[in-house]
Amino acid sequence: MSGAGGIRHFLNLSDAGGDGVAAMLADAVDRKAARAGWPKGRADADRPLDGHVLAMIFEKNSTRTRVSFDMAIRQLGGTSIVMDAGSMQLGRGETVADTARVLGRYADAIMIRTDDHAKVEEMAVHAGVPVINGLTDLSHPCQIVADLLTVVERGVQLPGSKWAWLGDGNNVLNSVVEAAGLFGFSVAIGCPEGYDPDDRFVAAACARLAGTGATVVVERDPLRAAAAADIVVTDTWVSMGQAHAAEKLAAMAPYQVNAALMAAAKGSATFLHCLPAHRDEEVTPEVIDGPRSAVWDEAENRLHAQKSVLLWCLGRL
Repeated sequence: MSGAGGIRHFLNLSDAGGDGVAAMLADAVDRKAARAGWPKGRADADRPLDGHVLAMIFEKNSTRTRVSFDMAIRQLGGTSIVMDAGSMQLGRGETVADTARVLGRYADAIMIRTDDHAKVEEMAVHAGVPVINGLTDLSHPCQIVADLLTVVERGVQLPGSKWAWLGDGNNVLNSVVEAAGLFGFSVAIGCPEGYDPDDRFVAAACARLAGTGATVVVERDPLRAAAAADIVVTDTWVSMGQAHAAEKLAAMAPYQVNAALMAAAKGSATFLHCLPAHRDEEVTPEVIDGPRSAVWDEAENRLHAQKSVLLWCLGRL
């Protein structure tokens, strides 16, 4: 999404497009390698965002998004202001638009982690600076930049690869599907009826993939979804604030990522999970803690991905 004056917002992957995300991945690979062995708090040699301030708003709990963005702006030479909605006027009824207008006067970019996607869209309209979606109920683009980076590091060529998603058709899956359309890979979605991903993301990806041989399909059989997959991905079955947990857990049980399901994927398949994980629910300990799991590299890569997201938004990529 581009704002007035060509401001670069990152609310979904398509805001950057395939070329923009590819530039982020290339930059993340280079910056990560250049920092090997350095203290975590040392700024990158070029300090590309020296003097810049990132304002961060959290209306939902966070570990990886909070720490990765905080460390990202520090390593790029800038500083951060971290705010929980409950300690802001936003939590007492001030409008998103008014909050955005004020923060845009104080900070060079805003990252917000919230529920309703319309909030980040409204903030982007009024902020006057780049706005980054740190997670909404609709999508989680920053997580998927990290996932793509992790897959590339494992030597998997994105075009033509097959990703298998098991479980809930949630915000993370919507962004995986969006990435598939941008990079030409297939996604087989193993999920129960009533828990499909957002139709708009599927339709947009299928339109982009037309004629490429890559597909986005929903499979009710989890083993069929996982068959010959290069990447196996899952997420928690009950997200923050969701009700009807018992009913949902029962529906999801056949889609657990366990040894039998991983056996259906390629022998070289990599397992991803954005964390936090509930062992023995969506994934068994032998998988998430096993040799085919890349979840700790994936978690670390949130930092390197977020640095490149910030650089793209601020016109440095």
